[in-house]
Amino acid sequence: MSTAHILVVDDEPDIRNLVQEILIDEGYDVAVAENATEARESRRTRRPDLILLDIWMPDVDGITLLKEWQSEGVGNVPVIMMSGHGTVETAVEATRLGAYDFIEKPLSLAKLLLTVERALEADRLQRENVDMREHLRPIVEPLGKSVIMQQLREQIERVAQHDAGVLISGEPGSGKHQAAVYLHLKSTRNDGPFIEVGVASIADEHSATELFGSEREGRVNFGRIEQANGGILYFDDIADMDLATQGRLVSALDTGSFVRVGGSEPVKVDVRVIAATHHDLQKKVTEGKFRDDLYYHLSVVPLQIPPLREHSEDIPELLNHFVDLFVTHDHLPYRNFTVAAQNRLRHYVWPGNIRELQNLVQRVLISDGAISVELDEIEPMLSEERIPAGGQPAGMPQIFDLPLREAREQFEKAYFEHRLQEVGGSVGKVAKLAGIERTHLYRKLRALGIDTKKTSGSDG
Repeated sequence: MSTAHILVVDDEPDIRNLVQEILIDEGYDVAVAENATEARESRRTRRPDLILLDIWMPDVDGITLLKEWQSEGVGNVPVIMMSGHGTVETAVEATRLGAYDFIEKPLSLAKLLLTVERALEADRLQRENVDMREHLRPIVEPLGKSVIMQQLREQIERVAQHDAGVLISGEPGSGKHQAAVYLHLKSTRNDGPFIEVGVASIADEHSATELFGSEREGRVNFGRIEQANGGILYFDDIADMDLATQGRLVSALDTGSFVRVGGSEPVKVDVRVIAATHHDLQKKVTEGKFRDDLYYHLSVVPLQIPPLREHSEDIPELLNHFVDLFVTHDHLPYRNFTVAAQNRLRHYVWPGNIRELQNLVQRVLISDGAISVELDEIEPMLSEERIPAGGQPAGMPQIFDLPLREAREQFEKAYFEHRLQEVGGSVGKVAKLAGIERTHLYRKLRALGIDTKKTSGSDG
């Protein structure tokens, strides 16, 4: 279990020290500051999980300090305002600026502890809700009653109890992100944050700031590593990280500290790293495209996610899950797959794995046909090519003869062009179907040379 770090800012030493002692007795890690200058320095040194902020202070008042911190916008934490001279107008102003709550002095210690507990819980729930919205589905364990999936869940649960780095490998769409989230939920850090970094969406020149944060003219932006402090930092395709950022990450993991971009003092962090990839990282190390020290740090515990074709007996369960999901959360009409349709899906090769199956279910439900989904309805949605044992699709030999990066680019270009035509040019709809953020998709389309203006339709 991670310990919340709380910053107490109050110019009255008796109150400051009393609150510190009470919170330490409750199991929290507490720093104190008697004025705005000390508060800024303490917050710069270590990102708190919660701030208790007095309004009336001799140098800069708490409302001004709250405005300053809220304007930075990145990695903000809940703030509880305190005052012995509070008015309704002051309380309203504080909450309008983003304070979680306002409590009056003399402090009721019972109320203080309850407010602190509620603020930390609300912040945790907000992070979980953001994650659910971004990934379009509630978090569940990797599904399937097959032996291979039972073994995967058991392995994840064992791995979760340790704190070593984890490298999750598997084909695109096979469920690497879901495995990482399940590992977090089963770990001793499950009450800490789960912060995801989409490595491919970070341009090289911005990757250092995105990960390590920045300092400029007294303003602090907290990067993803600090936001993950006490929890888990998840990298979604770590192979796309540039070598310079890899070097900084290795140093941070080895020492437990780093220096923000533009900063001069080290910042201590305690994070567990989970990285995912569909690349052969060992080959990239040999080619000099991935640092060997980072590879060995990440691959202490390797997890291999099986492709869907290796546990196709789980498809009926997955179909039921996705139908229930879209009916419940997207209010799509309920439909059931006939035995013939299910058998066809069980013998399909699923190059896009579970993500492709999810997209197929969504497409079928959106079509709003008869309650039973027949074989002839799904057949046009499936590729006619099959992958023979140990082989490749007969229609794609040219892609399989290319280097991995070029093959990936060709496939992605064909995939996104097909999706755009399918939805009438709507980038928003393609982002939802592909399960990625719209801003990431725009970058991806530009990088692949796909002109969205040539497709019809809006960006809805």
